[in-house]
Amino acid sequence: MMNIGKKIRALRLGNQLTQEELANRLELTKGYISQLENNLTSPSMQTLFALLEVLGTDVHEFFSIEEEQTVVFKKEEFYEKENNTLKHMISWIVPNALKYEMEPIIIDLQPGGQSVIDDPHAGEEFGYVLEGQVTLVLNKKRHIIRKGETFYYLANKEHYLINPTNQHARVLWISTPPMF
Repeated sequence: MMNIGKKIRALRLGNQLTQEELANRLELTKGYISQLENNLTSPSMQTLFALLEVLGTDVHEFFSIEEEQTVVFKKEEFYEKENNTLKHMISWIVPNALKYEMEPIIIDLQPGGQSVIDDPHAGEEFGYVLEGQVTLVLNKKRHIIRKGETFYYLANKEHYLINPTNQHARVLWISTPPMF
């Protein structure tokens, strides 16, 4: 059962209108808007159409059941892939990231490990070193990044990470658009 009053209130607040401002635009009383929002009365069809128009929506959109979007992902939902040749493991920490603007991964680099060499592409990349130390190779130039430090670059040059140390390294690495 849809909570119509709650939905009207959310739309009103989303439009940054007070009950009084909404009532004035519709030539209704503030009390009537309050009753609607608290489901104490139901609007006529004519009032509902006018109300939704003022709130920037229509009946179809208002009554469509929104898919509940997943915002929290648990470890068991992550997808992991190990690359023994390059001595790394990637964890995709947001399932179906391709439908989003960003793609975050965690890459674990064993001593002597490296990521795949990424050819230049459109977009930007950001990383945060969670453990150990890595070297970012960006257009053949090397940058050392230690635990607690970050990197950020335009991805329009060849780029990859290496772990030249004898310690395990772990990096949160985010690409936009999704590339991993």
